[in-house]
Order: sequence, then C-alpha cells, then structure tokens
Amino acid sequence: MRFQRVAGLLIASLAWGQAAPSPVPAAATTGPETEVAPDDAVITINGFCPDGPEPSAACKTVITRAQFEKLTDALDPDMPLSVRLKVANAYARNLRMAAAAEKRGLDKTPAFNEEMRYARLQLLSQDLRRALQEDANNISDADLENYYKRNESSFEQATVARIFIPNARQKTSAAVSKADVTPNALQPDAAQKKADQEAMAQLATDLRARAANGEDPDKLQIEAYTAAGIPGTHPNTRMEKVRRENLPPSHEKVMNLRPGETSEVISDPGSAGAHFIYIMISKETLTLDAVKTEIRTQISSQRFRDSLNQFLGDVVYSDTYFNPPSARQATAHRHQKNRKTEQPAQPADERN
Repeated sequence: MRFQRVAGLLIASLAWGQAAPSPVPAAATTGPETEVAPDDAVITINGFCPDGPEPSAACKTVITRAQFEKLTDALDPDMPLSVRLKVANAYARNLRMAAAAEKRGLDKTPAFNEEMRYARLQLLSQDLRRALQEDANNISDADLENYYKRNESSFEQATVARIFIPNARQKTSAAVSKADVTPNALQPDAAQKKADQEAMAQLATDLRARAANGEDPDKLQIEAYTAAGIPGTHPNTRMEKVRRENLPPSHEKVMNLRPGETSEVISDPGSAGAHFIYIMISKETLTLDAVKTEIRTQISSQRFRDSLNQFLGDVVYSDTYFNPPSARQATAHRHQKNRKTEQPAQPADERN
C-alpha cells in the first residue's frame, strides 16, 4: 500500500535522475546491518547545508539511520533495501533542489499552496486506506470458522474427467476440390452449419450415454475430435483439484455429482460454443486448516472493498464542463475517421 507513496516521491526525482545520474552504491538484497547504530550517518551530502548561503566544501548535511528510517517507515515499514537506496538517492537530490527552490521563493507562490493542499488530500487518503486495510486484516478464528461453515461447498475439491465436443465440424482443405477453391470454399453455408451443429449435439448425447456406461473418457474424447474433423489428437481428459471457482458458472453444478456419476451434456450457447460431459472421479472437502489463508484473504478483501464503497458514488460532474459539445463533436469526428481508416481495401476485381 505504501509503495504508492514511494512512487509519488520518486516519480519526478527518479525520472530526472535518469537524465542526470548520480553515482550510488550497489544495492544489497538483505536488510540493513544491525551494527549501523541509530545515530550513525547513512547519507552524507558534502558541500550542502540547507541554511547556508552558498554551497561550500566545508559544509555538509548528515542524515542518520534513525532520521532516514523515520522517513522510510512512514512511507512503507516493509520497504526493501533496494527501494530504500532509491529513496535515499532521491532524498539527497530533493533536499538540494528544495533548498534552491526556497531561495527563489517558489514555496510562496499560490500554485505551490494549491499543490500542497492537494498533496495533503492524497497523503491523508493513502493513510486512511492503510488504516482501513489494517482493520480489514483484523480477523478472528471465529470469523474464519463462520466463513468456512457458510461457504463449505466452495471448498469442495474434485478430480473429474471432462469430454469436450466442438459445436461444429471443421471443413478441411482436403475435402474441397481444386476447382472449388475460393475464399469462401472452406466456410459452410447456413444449412450445412446447422446440420453440423445438430450432428455434433447428437454425438454429445451419444457419448454421454457411453460415458455413463463406463467407457474410457479419453477414447470418447478422441472420437469427438475425429468427428469434428480434428483427428490425431490424443488428449488427457483428467482434471485434478477442480473447485467451483475454477469452473464456468454454468458448469458449477458438476460439483454436485457423486463419485462415479456422469453429468448431463452441458452446452454453451453461440456458434463458437461447445458441449461438455463430466465424470466425477473423486471428491473431498478441504479442511478449515487447509484453507485458512485463503479464507483470511477473501474476508480481508471483501471488508476492504466494503469500507471503500462508502467513499464512492453519489458524485455529480458537470457534463457542460467536462464534456462540452466541442469535445463531443471532436470525439465523434475522430471515431468516424478511424472507421474509414479501418475499412479493408477491396480486391482489384471487385473494384472493377
């Protein structure tokens, strides 16, 4: 959460630093060494004193570990050391630039006051988000147990076999004579398409009956692909660790099957749809201990979303200001221009 604030601190300074890099030591991957005492210097800016008239070799600014970690802990208590180094580099540069800006009186301008007002709103909002997240993370064992009992079916886990039957047959080029090869030769007409779909739907019904009688689902799957014009495919129909949340909504009822049972044919709508048959191989309900982390995450996420919802909505924006007629006309013109550009060119024989 606090990385948002770190990003806000670094965006301008790091972007500037890419154009004019300053040497920094290589970043370590572990936390600060414990032998660095709180009053030990971790950043030393030579030739700079914030209150000094001009940069001087005799002047320097020292930031101790305690002072620097007061900043990093406010930004993100769990900040990795590699990010701390970037913050240190930006902090040193910003101290110098801020001092120069103050000498120019840039901190006395109306624009700066407005920037500070808006920055305060952002920081308070970020701090509130952090507090709300901490509240949402305060989950008791009773909360976990109640959620588990209310949603026990969602923690069922199954091993199933799934047979996939395409909704239509593929028309291969081998089935089309050379004399018939045209841009639309491989595209079936409406009547043929309907007949193919009806044939595949009947095949799904037949395969379902055979699956219910105990035939090998892998063998049935190969037959389905062959009938659809996709021969030579050797699929594995077995699916393990299947849960309701992993299935499409129309397929969730499969989890109600008992081991050994076969589902009815599930047909997805549309020309690009398909038919599905499931055979329940085994099923278990995961224990509370096995899903505590998952439940904790779900409760926390839901509570956090609910707490944020009170700050959303019920806001009216002036359409006259934010979307004036001139802007709407420009958008409509741009969309019309894009549509003309995206139109494919006609073949030469069609233009003549």
